[in-house]
Amino acid sequence: MLGDKRLFDDMARAASGAAGALGGIRSRMEGELRDHVERFLLRMKLVTREEFDVVAALAQKARAEQEILTERLAALEAQLAGPKAAARVAKKPAATPNDAKPKTARRRRVQA
Repeated sequence: MLGDKRLFDDMARAASGAAGALGGIRSRMEGELRDHVERFLLRMKLVTREEFDVVAALAQKARAEQEILTERLAALEAQLAGPKAAARVAKKPAATPNDAKPKTARRRRVQA
């Protein structure tokens, strides 16, 4: 009976040591994997979501300003061309912001 108790104690100690070793291996593997993923992402030179949103907002603002300037230019050209051309420009509907968007949107990788 005493031998059984000693055997179970030894088995429990061995299992405890194995669990601790496996836990250490697991944490090390997680750290290595995290490092590999971080290095991979750095090589890809991706932008953050905040940077992308800022550039998208700037592009939208520039697009709106360009539409306004296009309309002003058309009005000035019509004034220079004469009253008949001015009437044609006045009948033309103003461009909406959706008209300025490209037909196919492609996502481009931004180089840092």
